[in-house]
Amino acid sequence: MNPRRSLAWLGSVAGLIFAAISVAPAGAEASALQPLDLRVDGGEESWHAEPSFALRWTNPLREGQPPVAAVHYRLLDPQGQATLAAGEIGWPATSIQHLAVPAAPGAYTAEVWLEDAAGEVGDPVAAALRFDDAAPGQGSPPPVAGWIGRSGLPFALRLDRPAGPEPLSGIRGYAISIDAFPGASPCADRYTCSEAETDLRGGAGDDLLALEWLPEGESYLNVLAVSGSGVHSAAVGSTVLRVDKTDPVARLSGVPEDWSNRPLTLTVTATDGESGMLASGPGGPFTAIRADGGAPTVAAGDVVATTLIGSGVHTIAYYARDAAGNVADGGTLNGQPNNPPATATVRIDRETPQVAFSNTQDPDDPERIEAHVADSLSGVDRDRGRISVRPLGSGERFEDLPTEFADGTLRARWSSEEYAPGAYEFRATAYDRAGNVASTTSRGNGAAMRLVAPLKTSTTLRASLGGDVRQSVPYGRGATIAGRLVAGRRAPLAGAPVLVVERFASGSRPAERTTAVRTGQGGGFELRLSPGPSREIVALAPATATLRGASSRPLRLAVRAGLRLSASSAFAKVGGRPVVFLGRVLSAGAAIPAEGKSVQLQFRLPGLPWSEFRTIRTDRRGRFRYPYRFADDDSRGARFQFRAFAPAQAGWPYEPAGSAPVAVLGR
Repeated sequence: MNPRRSLAWLGSVAGLIFAAISVAPAGAEASALQPLDLRVDGGEESWHAEPSFALRWTNPLREGQPPVAAVHYRLLDPQGQATLAAGEIGWPATSIQHLAVPAAPGAYTAEVWLEDAAGEVGDPVAAALRFDDAAPGQGSPPPVAGWIGRSGLPFALRLDRPAGPEPLSGIRGYAISIDAFPGASPCADRYTCSEAETDLRGGAGDDLLALEWLPEGESYLNVLAVSGSGVHSAAVGSTVLRVDKTDPVARLSGVPEDWSNRPLTLTVTATDGESGMLASGPGGPFTAIRADGGAPTVAAGDVVATTLIGSGVHTIAYYARDAAGNVADGGTLNGQPNNPPATATVRIDRETPQVAFSNTQDPDDPERIEAHVADSLSGVDRDRGRISVRPLGSGERFEDLPTEFADGTLRARWSSEEYAPGAYEFRATAYDRAGNVASTTSRGNGAAMRLVAPLKTSTTLRASLGGDVRQSVPYGRGATIAGRLVAGRRAPLAGAPVLVVERFASGSRPAERTTAVRTGQGGGFELRLSPGPSREIVALAPATATLRGASSRPLRLAVRAGLRLSASSAFAKVGGRPVVFLGRVLSAGAAIPAEGKSVQLQFRLPGLPWSEFRTIRTDRRGRFRYPYRFADDDSRGARFQFRAFAPAQAGWPYEPAGSAPVAVLGR
């Protein structure tokens, strides 16, 4: 007996509760004195898990006949023989809310008949009361070995049928749940399962379970067998389900970022957080690597390695299969497509680049050294190639020249005039992107790459100022520099550029000036130099691709200072007012020194040398003023000459010079 059943459910007729009297609707047709449409709540054909039943019917309305006055009923045993309970309701009731059957499961019969007010009794009407509270045997799922992978879905499992005899109501089916814990009930009630909670409803034989989806990881399949009356088995049958729908993670190591110049060993390591990668025989986990679409290299467990030797660009595919059978190899498993494998590109170049010097030198630029480089796989390393030189047969280390790479060619410039005359050999060294290196001392035609210094023709440049290396001119006057440029010993170079560089003495503005001219038909040139301070002059012939550079000897242009002097009077009275001398130092192209330009005031009598009587300084504009008083009686009648003289001074770019004299007569 179900322990939760209360004795109140099994009470006698005295425990029955009757519904209120229900009057048949007006206009109902007259009928026999019998309950109409006798029915059982929950269905007469259904088995009930509770021993209490509710009956409902309709009383007939017999026109011109006495009305229903009482209701009689009785409960018969499953054989329809023994009366288990009987009763009378003293009014025209239309229902019995609680009619209790014995605790023993069985198909009982309830009979209901009517009595009218005249005492006439009608025939009884019967209804079946099917009661079964017996729990079926445990519905158990069989053990599920191993892991269920992605290809194992939908997952099919045949349940073990309940042990022992079936309940009287039979087996409705099975209630199922997927839970995180074993033994968790699929049904909310402790004793019964509803129709909605019964997943398989085809009876005991409907035991094939097909699950389209399962959660990842470890969960439990919990099963209850459910009787025809909805009573479920006392114990939950459970089995663990281990599900892994995720591909293992394969990682590839040993792949360089760029090209390699040696064989490479590639290693694949696989990990799996669920079913794992522990080797377990031919059908167990493995790790695989495949090169260029060929047959894969496979190793049981989580590690596999292979070695690539040949040069070229290789496509690597790598993958693994876990213990659940998940594999990303791009194929199919159980009719389902697998995920594609991971891929990588590996580049190997074990061949050296090809390098060779040009077969000949460019006659228009013989000092340009070129070597052609090619590499068919990884390509040329643009940053590491170089061209080097050393004296032929010296055994010295090669000296690297500044080298550039463009358009498949290494280019360097050898300034041969900077080397001692003689024969030199050259070496070109090239690298590819994989690190392979190749060197050569030969031209493309097989000839040795050798040159004799100097490669350029020597030149001579001669220049002068008025036919001399030095010329002196007064303030405000320029000069003419002339010269001639020849190649070798005497071949004139026409139309060649010549730079005339004037380096002015300290204190000049600007400090230097360069003027470009070109030689004429005979190789000569001429340039008129502008007025200005003293300067040193040199003519330069720049080097060309075929000619060496040349320079003239230094020339000196000395420019005398410019001064002006005036007197306030041509006469001076002895003992009288002073004569004021006014003057200015001219400074085109120069700045007056910050402390002023020193100026000597000098005098003389005709035929005698100059004598200094005072040294003064100008202002910042080069002007000066000095009053001079005649005090000596010997000066009467004497005609004096006065001048200003600018001596040499640091930071003053003019040569010493004096002004034109002025005359003053003493009285």
